[in-house]
Amino acid sequence: MLNIMRNIAMTLFKQDKTKSASMATRKSNELMAHSYSHLYDLPKTDLRFFTVYGPWGRLDMAPYLFTDAILNDREIKVFNHGKMKRDFTFIDDIVEGIIRIRNVVPLRNAENPNTSPSSSKAPYKGFKIGNNEPIALMTFIDAIEKAAGKEAKKNYMPMQAGDVPATFADIDSLTAEVGFKPDTNIEYGMRKVIDWFEGTHKQLK
Repeated sequence: MLNIMRNIAMTLFKQDKTKSASMATRKSNELMAHSYSHLYDLPKTDLRFFTVYGPWGRLDMAPYLFTDAILNDREIKVFNHGKMKRDFTFIDDIVEGIIRIRNVVPLRNAENPNTSPSSSKAPYKGFKIGNNEPIALMTFIDAIEKAAGKEAKKNYMPMQAGDVPATFADIDSLTAEVGFKPDTNIEYGMRKVIDWFEGTHKQLK
């Protein structure tokens, strides 16, 4: 196991993944899963979700934080002066992707010379589930404003340490395997979030 952890650390260092804590933990998880799959012939499927949002969303993410602030006339922090892009993925698309991929069991491929986690001899597969069309941060904020009927009070700030300017989900393997492509647009998704805020969420407070 010590050798596995050492290899993980070296891989992250070579690929320059240690600048972001999120990237480092995600990559180490993928490598650990791949190692167990290879060592113990254990079929494993890795699913990577991209900026999931929707009703009952995480309280520490921008969709919730921004919506809550805008509805309550509080300021929002717009990092990197708004020059950011995220692959915002509506929760319904995440659920649909999980349902479709649930019966796809990875098989060992002894003839595959590739040793990378994404495609190797081990019975391991990785799939990304994301909207595959990165949305500019200002477009995202505009969608909240339109759904809420209110303009945001914006505080433009520099990039946060460890953050990245853009994320993008390459879903080619997901589409090829199960024929699914997330396609919920941000305007529809944020209307659903606002409806939840003004309905169920408001009643719980």
